[in-house]
Amino acid sequence: MMIMLIIGYLAVLAALLIVLGIRPNAPSHSQFELQRRSKKGDKKADIYLRQQKFLYDIISLQRVLASLLLVILTVISVNLFHWTIGLISSMIIALEIGAVARIRLWQKYSQQLYEKYEEQILTIIERHQLLFSLIRSVSPTVNDSRVVESKDELLEIVARSSRVFSANEKKLINSGLKFNDMIVESVMTPRSMIEAVSVDEFLGPLVLDDLHKKGHSRFPVIQGDIDHIVGMLRIQDLLTIDCKSKSYRAEKVMSRDIYYIDKDQTLSYALAAFLKTQHHLFIVINEIRETVGLLSLGDVMEELLGRKIDNEFDSDEELRKVIEHKNRNTDDLKS
Repeated sequence: MMIMLIIGYLAVLAALLIVLGIRPNAPSHSQFELQRRSKKGDKKADIYLRQQKFLYDIISLQRVLASLLLVILTVISVNLFHWTIGLISSMIIALEIGAVARIRLWQKYSQQLYEKYEEQILTIIERHQLLFSLIRSVSPTVNDSRVVESKDELLEIVARSSRVFSANEKKLINSGLKFNDMIVESVMTPRSMIEAVSVDEFLGPLVLDDLHKKGHSRFPVIQGDIDHIVGMLRIQDLLTIDCKSKSYRAEKVMSRDIYYIDKDQTLSYALAAFLKTQHHLFIVINEIRETVGLLSLGDVMEELLGRKIDNEFDSDEELRKVIEHKNRNTDDLKS
């Protein structure tokens, strides 16, 4: 009889260690991705979905089995060692068995055993929902939701998704997520780098050629200094003048439509302003209306798209016209 009790004691103790060593694997994929893979016949994804669905029941079953085994272990202990020693040994086991069950080697064996029969366990739970609804009520609520709680977390997830997104796609997503937080000052052309034209500048062939070489499609026209911008000179507008027979001052050709934007405005505000005004270049000012920089539509689009835009010209047609006009003036100078 004593031998049977000892064997039973050891068997129940081993079973308790196995039950407590089980940790249902959390899937590394989102629920959407698991559903997508399940529809394509991925059996492992299907098991993960069922595991998520019945996770409360799995934990409830684990707790109920552990409690039941602990009671049986206590009864056997009392029969083996009498009341005092039996109860004390059972209390010690109850307090320490969780730590023992988490020993890596033992936990690995417990997990392998669970995974071997996981599908059958899930089937039992699925078929006996009425029974599990009774024991589920004593189980703590488990927060197994996979909600992204901040933009920084989403950016970190994108950075780790190297097998899903290409480098260019990552740049596009990162730029889109960061776009609303960026301000004009961070992307503008600073004051010291502004290429401007004086209001009294004569626009002869050499000046036109120099302006084109600078690579911009628009230039602010100033009167005295950069804080006094009186107009905007577009390369496209210069195509309408006949600089061969007559030189024009910048004042005669420039557009007097000037738009200003505060340096602390967001890029999303700037983009909306570009779309509303149908303008392509804003003068960036500070709180005392000093010129601190220039902001082009291209600057904003580069940040939104996450890539460099090769030129500032509005279209290939405009660029073609400028090149043709430049070549024609060069030929006139040679002749």
